[in-house]
Amino acid sequence: MKPSSAILALTPILLLVTALPTAEAHRAWMLPSSTVLSGEDPWITVDAARSNDLFYFDHNASRLDNLTITTPDGSTVPAQNPRTGKFRSSFDVKLAMNGTYRISIADESMFARYTENGESKRWRGNAARLQAEVPADAQNLQVTQSHNRVEVFVTAGAPTETVFKPEGQGLELVPITHPNDLFAGETARMRFVLDGAPAAGLTVTIIREGIRYRDALQEITTTTGENGEFEVTWPYPGMYWLNVSVGGRGMPGGAGPSQASTNDPQERPARRASYSVTLEVLPQ
Repeated sequence: MKPSSAILALTPILLLVTALPTAEAHRAWMLPSSTVLSGEDPWITVDAARSNDLFYFDHNASRLDNLTITTPDGSTVPAQNPRTGKFRSSFDVKLAMNGTYRISIADESMFARYTENGESKRWRGNAARLQAEVPADAQNLQVTQSHNRVEVFVTAGAPTETVFKPEGQGLELVPITHPNDLFAGETARMRFVLDGAPAAGLTVTIIREGIRYRDALQEITTTTGENGEFEVTWPYPGMYWLNVSVGGRGMPGGAGPSQASTNDPQERPARRASYSVTLEVLPQ
């Protein structure tokens, strides 16, 4: 199969969804210095990393190339003082307007396996480079598209909801209970969408901070319903990491330009998507 065939098949919605284990890889996260602010000149500092222990720097820094800071009116602003070290990246955000901000790092990548002249090859990059860098006569070509998103929500003054509108690509969280209005002992409702459509049957994993200092992970797991919604009752105040990971190969069928026209699995590339968000739960 020519690489161009793989590119044409990258758009179908992921119809076959299988939960992936949380411990499959190092956990990606961002940690803001505060999630709810007031005053005349509010600022926050955000750390971004991948680690074994949540909110502890022990593996490597997250790259900030695809960092987006969305303001309460839907516009975007650049990070202030960005810097990347060995174990973490950090940046500052000035909350110049009242309302809720969404801070996201969204990465999309391609991975290919193929055979050339009897030798197994591997390639990693983006869709734009695939056709140019993978040989047109590659044999046994298998392509995987990955979309990973890490987010936090921060509010200055009164909370707003403009930034909750999904972009329509990969896994996204659409809060029903405002993510900056969470309290221990209360139940929150949220929704997941996949490529903009409700994502049912997803396993949601929630882990409270401090796992480095306790014997048991004490994770909370729940499943999204038909409309992509789920509920969670927060047992304690503190910072929580919420994660969903899915993977599979789009099943053929249906009409329209987004559907592949063949049953050949090589022409319907596998897709993987993950989403992580850090949420602060306040005491009553």
